[in-house]
Amino acid sequence: MSGNGTTAGDDPLQTAVWRLRSRACWADAAALLLPDTPAAALQRASLLVERCLYTEQGWEEAEDALRTAEALAHSDDERGAAACERGYLAYAATVLAVRDRADEARAALGRAAALIPPGAAQRALLDFRRGLLAENLARSPQAARAAYRRAHAGATAQSDPLLLSFTWRHLAGLALRDGELAEARHGFTESLRIREELGYLVGTAPALVSLADTETEPEAARLREEARRLFRLLGGVPTWLARQLAPSPPAAGAATA
Repeated sequence: MSGNGTTAGDDPLQTAVWRLRSRACWADAAALLLPDTPAAALQRASLLVERCLYTEQGWEEAEDALRTAEALAHSDDERGAAACERGYLAYAATVLAVRDRADEARAALGRAAALIPPGAAQRALLDFRRGLLAENLARSPQAARAAYRRAHAGATAQSDPLLLSFTWRHLAGLALRDGELAEARHGFTESLRIREELGYLVGTAPALVSLADTETEPEAARLREEARRLFRLLGGVPTWLARQLAPSPPAAGAATA
């Protein structure tokens, strides 16, 4: 999940893609992109992979789009970016208990790390995804924190606000697990602020729920009710948020977005 499309400038295509993506219309956004260049094929695949994570559907379409992107990739950067998406798709299938593809996820992200050098534009996103694997598959919060911090520094250097919203969110989640309430509240607040400023509607409800976990009543209840409103507005997306919005306390699990 990168900020691709959030700074579209005068490009009407990228503006349209971003607006659809941010409103959970990934298939419509992907339909605007002709997979006739490595960049377009990769962006189309990334949209459909992201849809899988938020909806738990569309796996075959994502696989097909990813194979197209892999076939068109020629440079190390392009092959590395495609491997990063393959690792993310395998991670999503594993963390959502669709199918255990943890070994594939590790291998693909390892391949991406060998192809994308440190300091490259795509490295921050790769570091973030390696952090997800460390946190949610390897259960290694220390390794996850180090990877998230590298991703955070890279996103800051590249002015990628959407990726920053994810690094803030996941660093805050680790802080909350460690009982660092003030640090967690700050990180979740920053993540929510960025998503609201970008108009990233599909990611706003999860950010509201996370922030609510650091607040006292009645503010916590207000934040959760706003999250429920957005969740209903988007037709129950992201699907995994339903568990956290249920009346009973949410089960322990990964903050996937």
